[in-house]
Amino acid sequence: MIYKIMRKKEWDEAKASGVFKGSPDDLRDGFIHFSAAHQVRATFDKHFAGETDLLLVSVDPASLGDQLRWEISRGGAKFPHLYGELPLRAATSVIEIRSDAWPILPPEIP
Repeated sequence: MIYKIMRKKEWDEAKASGVFKGSPDDLRDGFIHFSAAHQVRATFDKHFAGETDLLLVSVDPASLGDQLRWEISRGGAKFPHLYGELPLRAATSVIEIRSDAWPILPPEIP
């Protein structure tokens, strides 16, 4: 699985069309940023600390085809990047996450 931390407002907007086109950062960079399980906490801490109304969207990478690429990013680690829209049907779970109640994550995330 790969994971996207998303603001609830972004998820609600995506539900109207059935696809997530990306956050402002994703749109700026030209791809949708995802994290592997072991990268989720650091991504949360770096980019979402202090925010509320956040969701963690789990996605099966096999459902994304060749638009998903693992590329070197933060700290020289490879991160999953989606070059295209995320169809919401690819989401296997959507859960709320909060910094004051960590970890509230799917069981596969440490």
